[in-house]
Amino acid sequence: MDAAKESLALSADGLAVEIIDQTKLPRKLEVIRLSEPTEFFEAIHKLKVRGAPAIGVCAALAISVFAKRALKKDPAISSLTLANYLTEQALYLESSRPTAVNLDWALSQMLDCIKTASHLSAPKLQETLQRRALEIYEDDISRCRKIAEAGFPLIKESMGILTHCNAGRLATVKYGTALAPIYLAHERGISLKVYADETRPLLQGARLTAFELTQAGIDTMVLCDSMSSILMSEGNIDMVIVGADRIAANGDSANKVGSSNLAIVANYYKVPFYVAAPASTIDLSARSGKEIPIEMRDQEEVRSMWYKEPMIYTRAQIFNPAFDVIDASLITGFILDSGLITQDFKEGLAHAKR
Repeated sequence: MDAAKESLALSADGLAVEIIDQTKLPRKLEVIRLSEPTEFFEAIHKLKVRGAPAIGVCAALAISVFAKRALKKDPAISSLTLANYLTEQALYLESSRPTAVNLDWALSQMLDCIKTASHLSAPKLQETLQRRALEIYEDDISRCRKIAEAGFPLIKESMGILTHCNAGRLATVKYGTALAPIYLAHERGISLKVYADETRPLLQGARLTAFELTQAGIDTMVLCDSMSSILMSEGNIDMVIVGADRIAANGDSANKVGSSNLAIVANYYKVPFYVAAPASTIDLSARSGKEIPIEMRDQEEVRSMWYKEPMIYTRAQIFNPAFDVIDASLITGFILDSGLITQDFKEGLAHAKR
């Protein structure tokens, strides 16, 4: 794995997945190996690996790893026993984070593969699963590159672009979603400035987006989440691009909490607001944002995570949703791997999903 280019990869022996531990950034760039189901669950739940596409790819690779490790432990294992074990682990991983639909999508792909290949011998089943997982891995890279190409025409010289959370290469295998057009513009010599929301309470913008963009040589400025209005009022922001963890059939989009606030402010100041994501993030079974499950996280992420001592009175309750939903009416368009959608979101998203 090249940590300078990829956020995760299957190990050379196929017995583990190597990931950048994003909880250590930006203080330390550390690559860790995941091999056991509990390690994968913890890595996803505790955001060592994060970003909807990256979570999905990691889970797909995990199933491949579990199959190979099971065969190594018991070379005589039957394909039925192996299939049942892998199905059980897929359901376990699926419960690690509920909002990111890519997790469910990738695991569903692997479960379908298990069903269609269950007649094969256990070694052949393992080979089939590894091949499918690597296809999902390569597919993510390809889709993100296409997102870059779809969004690139929107970017002009000297633009100020605001983003929320982290939807760059750290949130995918490579390139990113919301940051993909920015990377491509930088590659092609376009000068621009990126404003990265700090993104409370987990600081993905301050810790991750600022890290990867400045490492790439892109002019980046961090702001607290409550500061976007003044920047827009002064004309510093020409466009907002965010990622998504789930896009409903009508265009309502769940993204890191604070995204809805940002969309409302952008709408007031008439700043274009785009959502960038691969087709795997679209969930046509959710008719609107009201049907998207919202993950609630530990209160201590707000109370004490970044402080030497807790900064909120112990008796005070803390509201800590991981995501909110951007109403489709506030979205200018979707930057997808299939192209740009700026009208009739329902039809466009349905077509992109096919």
